[in-house]
Amino acid sequence: MKLATLRDGTRDGRLLVVRADGEAAAPSPSHWPSLQAALDDWAESEPALRAIAERLDRGDQDGVPVDPARLGAPLSRAYEWVDGSAFLNHVILVRRARNAEIPPTLETDPLIYQGGSGDMMGPRDPIALADPAWGLDFESEVCVILGDVPQGTKAASADSHVKLLVLANDCTLRNLVPVELAKSFGFFQSKPATAFSPFAITPDELGGAWRDGRAHLRVRSTYNDAIVGDCDSGPEMHFSFFQLIEHIAKTRRFTAGTILGSGTVSNADRARGISCLAERRMIETIETGKPITPFMKKGDRIRIEAMLGSKSPFGAIDQEVV
Repeated sequence: MKLATLRDGTRDGRLLVVRADGEAAAPSPSHWPSLQAALDDWAESEPALRAIAERLDRGDQDGVPVDPARLGAPLSRAYEWVDGSAFLNHVILVRRARNAEIPPTLETDPLIYQGGSGDMMGPRDPIALADPAWGLDFESEVCVILGDVPQGTKAASADSHVKLLVLANDCTLRNLVPVELAKSFGFFQSKPATAFSPFAITPDELGGAWRDGRAHLRVRSTYNDAIVGDCDSGPEMHFSFFQLIEHIAKTRRFTAGTILGSGTVSNADRARGISCLAERRMIETIETGKPITPFMKKGDRIRIEAMLGSKSPFGAIDQEVV
């Protein structure tokens, strides 16, 4: 099942059930006007929404054309936005880029930060950059949207808590990161609003590509009309989403509508390219002694989508820096 949120002037938007091809949609029943309302009542809403999706796919129900420019993030605001860094190649490269030590527990203890969740960007929203000196970077990620997660949830039982998947552009202001982390108190100013894909999909939409708590897809990043990354989001995700759920739920519970990210998709094979500019700059430093690629500037464009064969199940994030 594929869902989207139409911007209708309200804070949370209007939930749409989207036809499998992403071209047409129908509004959800009025009892669940927003995605958050549906997540709060998932046991009842999911079968009703899926029935609409099936009618749309069979042609038994008419839909209206989907205009990605009118869509917001599937969750325009979320109760929590929690992001991991499960691709260890990315952790190693970006830490080397800022001369930071690699954590001794890198392979056993996931890295997690909590981002701002009150203002999520839609898939076509421009990225506002107030000062180019801040070092704007994109980050291509896969995320899950959770139902209620009890404290103490273990990885072995975490699959039932994953309700939907989305893509994200987890923007970072790289030049603000070192000073913030030097305070030993985490990211804040260096993590502006995150953008999300137009469509949120249930895990079954991926078929066998969703297994072991990982989405086995090609995450494609197109920067200024050139494909810079075509990274595999499956095998090198060291910590699965199920393991990340166990980690975050160790000391507290989470409510339906929490978004959990994989961190930047990254592969050790450099032929796969990059999912953020910081990795390219680190590779350049390793090879030439200094970074060459600048960070993002006004007029730059980033497009992020995940390919399942020839299909793009989430639709594309496509943003311009302004």
